Amino acid sequence: MLVIFGARGDLARRKLLPGLFQLTRAGLMPKEYRIIGSGRHAPDGGFAAEVRAALEAHADADPGGADWDAFAASLSFVLSSAEDGRELAAAVADARKELGESSRTLLYMAVPPSAMQPMVSMLGDAGLLDDRARIVMEKPFGSDLASAIQLNAMLHRYAQEQQIFRIDHFLGKEAAQDILALRFANGLFEPIWHRGYIASVQIDIPEKLDLEGRASFYEETGAFRDMVVTHLSQLLGFVAMEPPVSLDADALRDAKAAVFGDLRPFDPGQTVFGQFEGYRDEKGVAEDSSTETFVALRAQIENDRWRGVPFLLRTGKQMAATRRVISIALHQPKQRLFDEAHEHERPDEIVFELTDDPQITIEVRVKLPGPTLQITRAPLSLDVERALDVHGLEAYERLLHDVMLGDQLLFARADEVERLWECAAPLLEDHPEPLSYAKGSWGPEASLGLAAPIGWRLPEDD
Repeated sequence: MLVIFGARGDLARRKLLPGLFQLTRAGLMPKEYRIIGSGRHAPDGGFAAEVRAALEAHADADPGGADWDAFAASLSFVLSSAEDGRELAAAVADARKELGESSRTLLYMAVPPSAMQPMVSMLGDAGLLDDRARIVMEKPFGSDLASAIQLNAMLHRYAQEQQIFRIDHFLGKEAAQDILALRFANGLFEPIWHRGYIASVQIDIPEKLDLEGRASFYEETGAFRDMVVTHLSQLLGFVAMEPPVSLDADALRDAKAAVFGDLRPFDPGQTVFGQFEGYRDEKGVAEDSSTETFVALRAQIENDRWRGVPFLLRTGKQMAATRRVISIALHQPKQRLFDEAHEHERPDEIVFELTDDPQITIEVRVKLPGPTLQITRAPLSLDVERALDVHGLEAYERLLHDVMLGDQLLFARADEVERLWECAAPLLEDHPEPLSYAKGSWGPEASLGLAAPIGWRLPEDD
């Protein structure tokens, strides 16, 4: 049984409900299940009708036939709030009787950060966080170190760590997991995965999107809390970790926690915040808002593998393109044998495109066909799904399925979360004043210098 708090919200409509329907179509849901939507306000025309409209807008296939009939039969809606969970507790108890004593209850918290602690307290007091429950937390996990510690303490008051799934959907992407496969399964790459060969790492997630009606959420969080302390830092963990002793949840998260322990606190002097022109005119935004819609920063990891290698993180709204790119730049060869007309061009790079259709590109220099020994850049590209003729799960589909299985491999642990907020503290205490940037640009000009000497991979490729 899955209970979705915030079931009428944007995340549930766009990702969670379509993802669950796709799992139904793929035969990856349990034989019998229930989906209970919950929130303060019930839908006017029935929950199933509202869910069908969401699927028609956002699912890969229009709902219909036996799959839809089974899915619709599982749906119900129950009112609840942080102050009152009695009706919900009764509905969960009834569903458990129908599904049997071996059934589990998955509690998905698709609610704003400020509502997390009160909702967790309500669930605990209502008896819903028992040993048959798993709770899924949406990021950001707190708003600073103190609130993250408080939230984790509240969770641990009612549940064990193995029952808590802090979801970061970027780790559910096939392309993010390809970082692990490319590095640890191939003798070609693991021996060069250190500062002796790697000159810099860029994790770049610009978005053309505006606020999409989420101004109140953005005013509460901003781009730094929403994206950098979560998605970008977790991807940094995948790139920079030491080889785990195995690929189980404890070992992988131990390796991530270790590299976060070596991550230096973010430096305000190596950070640029921005705010797109017209942000303060958005409905729900304060006239004098200093909320950042853009962040670029230069991070450092203080260990033998990465000392001196800059990790360049960038994200923003209303930018020139929507991309999700990790690019790993290699050092130039020490001995220059060719006519180096490319002296100031980009170096060799390993590039991961974090799209739903994962792509890996290795950009190298090759001889230009012709009568001279002139060299040029060329890509060696791999479209993974096309090469293997296999279509993977979308990120939320994969992670929802993992929660059902109880597999925490791709979920954040409490100590990781608290350490990342510790690294974020200098920017929360003394953040740079956001610089204005034009919609459709690459952010404030001041951010370009952070990526010197080679510059950001984007926008050169666009």
